[in-house]
Parts: sequence; C-alpha cells; structure tokens
Amino acid sequence: MDKYLHIVCLDVPCPANCGGSIDMMNRIKAFHQKGVKIHLHYFRLDEKCHNAELSRYCETVQSYAKKDTLDCLSLSTPAFVNARCNQSLIENLNKDNHPVLLEGLHTTGIINEIKKEGRKICVRMHNEESVHYRELARSTINPAKKTFYLAESLLTKKYTSTLPSDCMYACVCKEDQYSFEEQGFEDVQLVPAFPSWQEVNCPTGMGSLCLFHGNLSVPENEKAALWLLSNVFNKVRIPFIIAGKNPPKSVQKAAGLCQNTCLVSNPSESEMEDLVQKAHINILPGFHKNITGSRLKLVHALYRGRHCITTPAVVEGTGLEEACHIGTTASALASIISQLYYLPFEEEEIQLRKRLLANRYDNNKNIQRFIDYLW
Repeated sequence: MDKYLHIVCLDVPCPANCGGSIDMMNRIKAFHQKGVKIHLHYFRLDEKCHNAELSRYCETVQSYAKKDTLDCLSLSTPAFVNARCNQSLIENLNKDNHPVLLEGLHTTGIINEIKKEGRKICVRMHNEESVHYRELARSTINPAKKTFYLAESLLTKKYTSTLPSDCMYACVCKEDQYSFEEQGFEDVQLVPAFPSWQEVNCPTGMGSLCLFHGNLSVPENEKAALWLLSNVFNKVRIPFIIAGKNPPKSVQKAAGLCQNTCLVSNPSESEMEDLVQKAHINILPGFHKNITGSRLKLVHALYRGRHCITTPAVVEGTGLEEACHIGTTASALASIISQLYYLPFEEEEIQLRKRLLANRYDNNKNIQRFIDYLW
C-alpha cells in the first residue's frame, strides 16, 4: 500500500543554500527514495519562491504567504509562529488522514487545528528556538532588534510548554533533545541533520588557503568573520578566504583592509564545494554561548575538506570533537593555523572521519526513524 505524507516547511526548501533548507530538502529526497508520496506545503515571502525541482520529489506542491512580522506581534505566541498560521493550510491538511511532518517550531501554530484521529504528527525541531533567539539578542547591538529577540525568546519558552504531548519531537542535537525532555515531553528522539554528503571524500596532501564560510547576512556569521579578520587573520601571513551569502558592508570593508584576505560573495553550490576542497584549513568558530541546531557547516567541512579548526561550543555534544582542532582564543587559533598550514592531511584522518560520521549522518537510516513512527 502506498504511503502518503504531508510535509509543512517553514520556508521554501529549495534551493538548499543554508543549514535549515539543506536538512529539509534532503529529508524530502530521502522520503522520496523510500517510495513515500509527498504532499508538500511551504511558506513563501513572495510569489517567485516556487522551484520546479520540488515537483520531482513531491506529488503536490502548495505554497502559502508568510505574514509580515509586524502583523504577528502577540503577548502569547512568537511572531515567527503567528506568521505561519494559515487557514487554507489547515483545510488542505484536513482533507485526508495522511500523517503530517511539521518542519520547525515555526509551523506548529496550527497543530491543534489538525484532525488527529487515526493519524500521526511529527515535529522536526530545527533549533531550541528560545536559546536561538536569546543568542541572537546577545549578538546584536541594535536596541530594537535586541528587545524583539529577547521577547521572542521568552514567548517561545512559554509557547513551547503548550504543545501537545501526543506527537513525536525529532531533535537535531543532544542538547535540544535534553531540553525537550526536561520540559516534560515524552516522545523526544534524536535524529541528526540530513546532509548532502553521504561519503567522506576529502583530498589528502596540501591545500592552498584557509577558509571561513557561512551565510554572512546572519549576525553570528558576520560577527565571526569580523572577529577573524581583526584578531586572527592579521596574525598569520597565509591566504585567507571568506565566502558566503550576502556579505554586509562591514565584512566587505574589513576584508578589503586585510592584505592577505579575499572575499567571495554569494558563491554557487559548486563554487562553495570547490573552495572547501581546495582549502588546507576550514576554520569555523562559533561565538554563541549556547549553540543549537544542525551545525551543517562543520559537517560539510568534515565530509569534504582537509584540516578543520573550531571552538568548543561548535563541537560540544556532536561526537565530532576528535576530528577537529579546537582553540578557545584568537592567539590559540592563530597558532593552530600556523602549525597545520604546513602539515599534510593524511589518510588516517579520513578513516577517523568515516568512523565518526558514517553511522550518525546516514540519511537512509535516519529517514527510517520517521517512517517507523509515522506508519
């Protein structure tokens, strides 16, 4: 008998150009490979969001307008949840009795409006959102944004406690799983992110540069890029590249002043892959006190790159500490870069990564966790 599934995505999952969309899109592909027939629903910012590739993996594709944040301010529910409460979506989900996968806490505002008799509902938690918004507040100096992020964090904590207990909550990392279990949720499972890479394919020998990459429009990544430029890259005379989406003027200016640094704006997926493989070192520091979510940048570097340098919070709870070089200060990171830049990347390190990554990030195995629950 055919299996049908409704998937509700917080944003358009394609193109998969950030951690959340990569996770969602590869999950869609994994369900498709298992023969599951998908009715996809996603929220858009404008009418141009639809991507024809989604129709290759889904029986139907429907999009819904995301409400403006200012119209969604509330004293009881986070704005990012209110923005995705949509009556048409509720009606479409209630036309049949197929199971439902809600992607992100963002899409759970309708959860009590979905007919539940005889059907399973699973919520894929992308982050511990109360922690995420608290860290966003910590990262910004804009008073209005800081106030908004803090309010969202407090509302999220309050709102999360109202979610139903008769659903499965699939968390992406151990810290998020522990947090939900501490809040009293019963069926909380650890299901890691779904990366685009399933085989470790790292070049051995010597690369030619040190790379930092990420979505540079995100405050955390902007802060990391500026910190590296000011405190690390100016201490070591080797080629550095900063690459990512929509670099703000602050990063453009700082990179222009650093003689040994090149900024690559909005690289394509293939260009990004090429940079990761050409690099001798991928450096991925994190500055949030508490990091939540998938950390797919780190996973990408370990599947495809040579040496990987990071900070403690980025690898905490991942089980990947052994595959990384970890520093806590600018001087420590600069010293590690100086040592590694002249050290060839060897086959034994590839074997270590295969051992650490293969079981944890096996998309075929992890999609079965969802299938076993939903049917």
